[in-house]
Amino acid sequence: MKNWFESWFDTKYYHILYKDRDLGEAEFFIENLTKELALPQNTKILDLACGKGRHAKFLNKLGFDVVGVDLSAASIDYAKRMENSTLHFFEHDMRKPLPGHEFDCVFNLFTSIGYFEDQDDNIKMLHAVHSYLKPKGNLIIDFLNVAQVERDMLAFETKQIEGIDFNISKSIVNNVIEKTIRFKDQGKDYEYHERVHALTLENFEYFLNAADFEIVKTVGDYNLTDFNVGNSDRLIIFAKKR
Repeated sequence: MKNWFESWFDTKYYHILYKDRDLGEAEFFIENLTKELALPQNTKILDLACGKGRHAKFLNKLGFDVVGVDLSAASIDYAKRMENSTLHFFEHDMRKPLPGHEFDCVFNLFTSIGYFEDQDDNIKMLHAVHSYLKPKGNLIIDFLNVAQVERDMLAFETKQIEGIDFNISKSIVNNVIEKTIRFKDQGKDYEYHERVHALTLENFEYFLNAADFEIVKTVGDYNLTDFNVGNSDRLIIFAKKR
């Protein structure tokens, strides 16, 4: 049986629902990250869980040598249209190593962790990252701030996109943020689920330490202001391979 993210991310409806994500905000964030890290031109970067590759493409535009990987075959097929001599994409499970590859920096952005049912898979994924990251290489994890989600979560909303009414309900059950998406298209009913573990900074400290990473700093938004659990929008972790 497939995990929820394997089936949902490969549907056209996932891309319809999230097609209006703010690309300008994402590019602003990525520019801030690369400046903060003082990355020289041609730095080799892995975009881990890259989706359809828009962020990898922007990193490449900034002058970096970029590889994007994702579990979704449909997303990688789309991203491959943008490939060039310093931008490549391929399908990959981030829990596995990447033999023959070595990176200066790994970006895991926009809540692309926390999906695994077995929490040990988070450590397995970080061990894999450790194996292909250069000594003292940087790992950036951009995750949601669970406290902010708990405070501001809408229990139900409807989004109408391309003539489809997406009815979305959200809850936190057993420390998992659950989203149920129901809709009808061409007379057929659909239902998909998203499940993201409500990981805190303490959880990440445990996972990263177990995989031999050191947390260098934490910030709480795309302006890179200091993280505050009470009011930050995001939990963004700068870690370094020991």
